[in-house]
Amino acid sequence: MNGLSTVFILVGLFLLGGVISFWKQGMPKSVITLLGIGSAMCLVAGILRLEVWN
Repeated sequence: MNGLSTVFILVGLFLLGGVISFWKQGMPKSVITLLGIGSAMCLVAGILRLEVWN
């Protein structure tokens, strides 16, 4: 696991926590959707950059 994949995974988890928090607060669904897409993209990028796929 290199540094950049770790950063992507941590940012993705941080954004996922924001999605859960915003959902509980009743924020607009467009904000939650945008944050969820960003979270998913960061997590996927971090997972795909792992060295185990080679």
